[in-house]
Amino acid sequence: MPSSCESAPLWPTDGEPLSLQAYRRISRSIILGDYPQGMRLHEKLLTEQLQISRVPLRECFPLLERDGYIETEPRRSAVVSTWTRQRVVELFDVRLGLEVEAAAGAARLAADGRPTDGLLRALAAADDVAHTGDPLGTAEASTRFHEEVVEFTGNRLMVSLMRPITQWMTWLFFLTSQRDTDKACEEHHELVEAIASGKERLASSVAYAHIEAGREPTLAAVGLGAEPAALRRRARATGP
Repeated sequence: MPSSCESAPLWPTDGEPLSLQAYRRISRSIILGDYPQGMRLHEKLLTEQLQISRVPLRECFPLLERDGYIETEPRRSAVVSTWTRQRVVELFDVRLGLEVEAAAGAARLAADGRPTDGLLRALAAADDVAHTGDPLGTAEASTRFHEEVVEFTGNRLMVSLMRPITQWMTWLFFLTSQRDTDKACEEHHELVEAIASGKERLASSVAYAHIEAGREPTLAAVGLGAEPAALRRRARATGP
């Protein structure tokens, strides 16, 4: 068993429940592939590895399911979710709907004089880790950058909608870590520049192009092939 799955006790820290610690440990193991897609997660095995009782473990399962890491059925143990073509396509479609509008809103605020310091910090963090050979760190930093764009808008509903999506993004970014990180970094810089310019249409167009450019390479990288022409046409039709 890989080291990230080795038995290690969880202890309450700063008042944080064991269920949340178990959530982080299991979700990380799923992303890293220690618990492969389609694997059935047996409670007995997990309680032994995490050295906790079944109560906090069962409490973390709804969180894992909410964020797309597992699927559960009544009276059956949980199963690690599997990336399918539909799941990848749906994630990209939702990101287009949410992040493109967020980029436009961010540009509006930048035009009104809102400082872009948070965006610049997230951008620098993503740049710093991009060439460290740490695919999970790179995935997390890239996700954090996209999350910061949404948070910049100050739209609380938009931020709450983005939060569960970021879990999917980190997992998928990790699975496709072999893609060109230089290109991704370059596009992140272009997006920040577009937002800082205060031009809404430019920012939304750059955001759309950045997200959509990754759709087919992502499908190919996870072994799901290129996207059908009908779906490509639909995506283009909904562009800015």
